[in-house]
Parts: sequence; structure tokens; C-alpha cells
Amino acid sequence: MNIANEIVVRHNGREGLRYFTTPPSDGSTATRPDLLFLDINMPVMDGWEFLDAYRELPAEQRARVTILMITSSIGEGDQERSRQFTCIDGHEPKPLTREKLRNLLTTHFPDFSVDHLD
Repeated sequence: MNIANEIVVRHNGREGLRYFTTPPSDGSTATRPDLLFLDINMPVMDGWEFLDAYRELPAEQRARVTILMITSSIGEGDQERSRQFTCIDGHEPKPLTREKLRNLLTTHFPDFSVDHLD
């Protein structure tokens, strides 16, 4: 949809956590994503385990990232549990459609223009 300069994919929570804790190999200053889509059900380290570890990181490693839980699990228990993490900015059931993405961007990034999105 041409809305991001870069998309970084990590396949499990441990890889995602490593993204926040490992400095870039080129010696540059680490950049943090503006938006993190986090699945609850991931191999190795699930979304809940990631969040437990993430909230223990020093502030400079966390930075301020908008975290959205994107999951096939839409049960009330998961929604309630996600509310226990103040770092979670939203909870959205799969699939992530263009319309849902538009709404998420409008809600969490009000200065971002979605007019050009197809």
C-alpha cells in the first residue's frame, strides 16, 4: 500500500525482542518502528512472553512504539489480558484488511494522510 519506508519482519517473539535489544551491525543509531503488529500465537516466544520481556527493557530500547495485537484469537480473555499491558495500543482480529489498516492509521497516526491509499 506504499505506506512505509521499511517493513521489518520477525517470525517469533524472541526474534522480535532481539530487534529491540541488538544494536545495528553498521554502528549506526538503532531506529525503532513506529508501528508493531504483534501476534499472540507465535512459535518460540509468544506475544504475551514478548510483552513481558519488552516492558522490562530500558526506555531507550523500547522507545515509543505503537503496538497493535493482530490475532486470530478474539476471545474476551485475550482482550482482557491485553488491557493489562499499557504498552498495547489496540487489539484487532485477523485478517488485517485494507479498511482495517486505514482505520488503524487514522486512529493512531492522525497526521498520516490515507487519501492516497488504494
